[in-house]
Amino acid sequence: QVQLVESGGGLVQAGGSLRLSCAASGRTFSSYAMGWFRQAPGKEREFVATITWTRGTTYYPDSVKGRFTISRDNAKNTVYLQMNSLKPEDTAVYYCAATMIFPASRRNQYDYWGQGTQVTVSS
Repeated sequence: QVQLVESGGGLVQAGGSLRLSCAASGRTFSSYAMGWFRQAPGKEREFVATITWTRGTTYYPDSVKGRFTISRDNAKNTVYLQMNSLKPEDTAVYYCAATMIFPASRRNQYDYWGQGTQVTVSS
């Protein structure tokens, strides 16, 4: 059974940083790409970043480019999302997901999802 478990969320002031982690287990993910999405109350789930397990190739939307960095540790089967210069509008539940497509920016392109971790940015 595939499991994706996010951690690292919390409360941070605007301008601060957080690093989210996503631990993957249950299968071999080398042929997958991993992604991060976020969902604020009353809004659609939004694509944040994606990375391939093998080469570490990344892709970001313009909304987070330059502030967020996705990375992975193959030995630990863990994907990270480093978030810098956080803004109140970054407040959301952040989800980790796995896909066979790269780059995949649509929710329906992802096969597996974690439960999410809350990030709250205060002004």
